[in-house]
Amino acid sequence: MNHVCGSLNHARWECKRHVIFIQRGMNLAGRRNLWYRLRARMIKGIDHIGIAVKSIDEAKKFWVDTLGLKHLRTENVPGQKVRVAILAAGEATVELLEPTAADSPVQKFLDQRGEGLHHLTLATDALAGHLQALKAADIGLIDEEPRIGAGGAHIAFIHPKSAHGVLIEMCEHHD
Repeated sequence: MNHVCGSLNHARWECKRHVIFIQRGMNLAGRRNLWYRLRARMIKGIDHIGIAVKSIDEAKKFWVDTLGLKHLRTENVPGQKVRVAILAAGEATVELLEPTAADSPVQKFLDQRGEGLHHLTLATDALAGHLQALKAADIGLIDEEPRIGAGGAHIAFIHPKSAHGVLIEMCEHHD
C-alpha cells in the first residue's frame, strides 16, 4: 500500500482498491489510517481560490487593474447560479464569483459574511473515487457525487465543518 507509482492508471486503481477495503467493514481507526495514506495520492495542487463578490466589474478594478492579474474569461454557471470571472495567478487562478439569483449559495454567503474568500479548490484526477474514500472516512460532504462547474470541470465540495471552517472544493478537469 505504500508503493508509489508514477502511472496515472495505477493511482486510479490504487484509489479504487482502497475504497473497496474501506467499504468492507474496516473499523474507524483503520479507515482514518487508510485515509491518511490515500490523501498523499489525492491532491495534485491548488487549482483556484474562489472569492465572493457583489459585482465582477467592480472587483476586476482591483484584481485586474490594480494587481495586474490577467482576465482569462467570464462565464455563467447556471447550476450554481453564479457568474464567474477567471483570472490567471501563476499556476493557479482566482475566480471572482457573482451571484445571478437571490437563492444562489454565493448570495447567501454575501448576505451572511460580505465579500471575501469563499472557497479553496484542490485539483485531483480521480474525483469520484476520492469522494467515496472521504465519505467512508466520515468526512462531511456537501456533494457526494461530482457535478459540473466552471469550464466543464467535475467538482464537489467538502463541508467546512470537516475542514476547520474552510469550504474546500475538489476539481477534476477533463480535456
